Amino acid sequence: MKRLVLAGIGALAMVSMMGAANAADVARRQQAMPVKAPVYMPYNWTGLYVGINGGGGWGQSNWSGPAGTTSDFNITGGVVGGTVGYNWQMNQLVFGLEGDIDWSNIRGTSTAAVCAGTCETRNNWLGTARGRIGYAFDRFLPYITGGLAVGDIKADLSGAGSTTQTKAGWTLGGGLEVAIAGPWTAKVEYLYADLGNGRCDTCAGGADVSFHTNLVRGGINYRF
Repeated sequence: MKRLVLAGIGALAMVSMMGAANAADVARRQQAMPVKAPVYMPYNWTGLYVGINGGGGWGQSNWSGPAGTTSDFNITGGVVGGTVGYNWQMNQLVFGLEGDIDWSNIRGTSTAAVCAGTCETRNNWLGTARGRIGYAFDRFLPYITGGLAVGDIKADLSGAGSTTQTKAGWTLGGGLEVAIAGPWTAKVEYLYADLGNGRCDTCAGGADVSFHTNLVRGGINYRF
């Protein structure tokens, strides 16, 4: 009986040692197996986005009519508004359509015979509808852009009232957009916008009022 008990204890000890050895061997094999790195997916710019933008503008205006001309004078001010657009990416080329509408405070004044006092050119709102072409460096997208510019030209003649007209012109520029986190991107861009000529109907004999400005804006977009 004692021999059977001793034999059983010996067999159990052997099985335990073999199990421990196998477990250690499995652990060593698992540690030796290479860990697969996650597959990196380049950033894809395709899709709809909305955002906000803001910045400033500076440019020139000119009043010209039968009573004379002001020559060019400076106009400056801030802009802030909203943006909506859509991108299509083909390899590294990114094609897009973008529109925005901004509240504007770009304005300036001058004095001349055509004004018979002080004349002010003012822009209260400015919108654009543009195409964009960019070249994607993964999360960085430099681009050029151009298209339609629409806004108002308000010609305010001191003591004689004002004339406001909505005018359509053109815009051209470029910028850089960067994917910063998740669906969020940030951009900075420059645009030149020319709205052509408005009118001052309260001037003696009337006058043409030009408006063209440089815009530098920053923006934050959310991509869907």
